[in-house]
Amino acid sequence: MNRALLEKPFGPEQIKQREGSFGKMLDYIEAHSVIQRLNDAFDGEWSFTVTKHEILKETDEVVVIGQLNAGGIVKSHFGSSRITRSRESGEMISLADDLKAAATDALKKCATLLGVGLHLYSGNNGKSQNGNGAHHHGNSSAAGGNGNRKPADNGGNGNNRPSRSDRNGGNGNGNGRLTSKQYRYILKLNEEHGRTKVDLDQQCLEIYGTVAQHLSKADASVVIENLLSR
Repeated sequence: MNRALLEKPFGPEQIKQREGSFGKMLDYIEAHSVIQRLNDAFDGEWSFTVTKHEILKETDEVVVIGQLNAGGIVKSHFGSSRITRSRESGEMISLADDLKAAATDALKKCATLLGVGLHLYSGNNGKSQNGNGAHHHGNSSAAGGNGNRKPADNGGNGNNRPSRSDRNGGNGNGNGRLTSKQYRYILKLNEEHGRTKVDLDQQCLEIYGTVAQHLSKADASVVIENLLSR
């Protein structure tokens, strides 16, 4: 295993961005770049298998458990994708494509456990800060399109990046956990927008590294402002 190559930072041209929840910009690496990195590091001698998949009707998404076997090392992680539906009829367009997207998500998360794209979690993604490249916005997601949980070397039980509490020694921005009144208000606003608590927690994990109930007071205020502005 070529660990140095696995953990080598990707160039700015390989780091893509997408809009995440509440307008935050998230960094990610495309699947073909991750696959090429694995090919180079293991000389093509690696395999990926989906060991389980499930369709979650309550959240309208598909979830898979993927297993990456490379150099005698096995890493497992979850992957997920929203079910794509027709705007007119609401019928599923292609469940196979949704499962493929979830599998790709799982592969990239497994690769992250080997160090691929790990530098994105440090807050320094290699993009120029002097006008020659895009500034880093929000929190990074090395897992790409669905990177919502922090890589954990335990078969996928974890959040997809270090939370603010890990970096600041406390919850969120370090100013204490949100009040019960804030939490109830967030749930109320979220429900008024026709979204589930699962949707809310997923967005909070993506942006703040923690579920809504564990937000800091300051982060909770931002969430409330965004919900009110919709």
